[in-house]
Amino acid sequence: MRVLAAGFVPPCLPTKALEPPSGTLWLHEIKHDGFRVIARKDGNRVRLYSRPGNDLTHRFPLIVETLARLRSRSCIIDGEAVACDDKGMPSFDRIRYRHHDASVFLYAFDLIELNDLLCFCPPHPNGLRIRLAPGSFPSIRF
Repeated sequence: MRVLAAGFVPPCLPTKALEPPSGTLWLHEIKHDGFRVIARKDGNRVRLYSRPGNDLTHRFPLIVETLARLRSRSCIIDGEAVACDDKGMPSFDRIRYRHHDASVFLYAFDLIELNDLLCFCPPHPNGLRIRLAPGSFPSIRF
């Protein structure tokens, strides 16, 4: 049996349906062509985890550096590491082969925890969902 890394939180995963839900209470997110990432900040320490719990921290140093500069004491962000091509379109080939350049950034979906306050508790369907507001961090997009 595989042991997951300490601090790993599973991502909020979509549910398969025949049709997308409708109504004003639903939010829809774009599928980006990248790596799903759970980013965990605790003090000055930042760890990045893949969907199954693999450590991606050393693979995306610009995302780590940017998260370390956030003013929060702690946070957990569910998002996707993405690299865009020269036309600004997400490119899986770029993210797969290019690790340490400025074209890799984190698209943040959900703020799961902020300063020890649980903001969204998966898989509760009526969980509180706090949307992240745009900031001035080039390695994080919303």
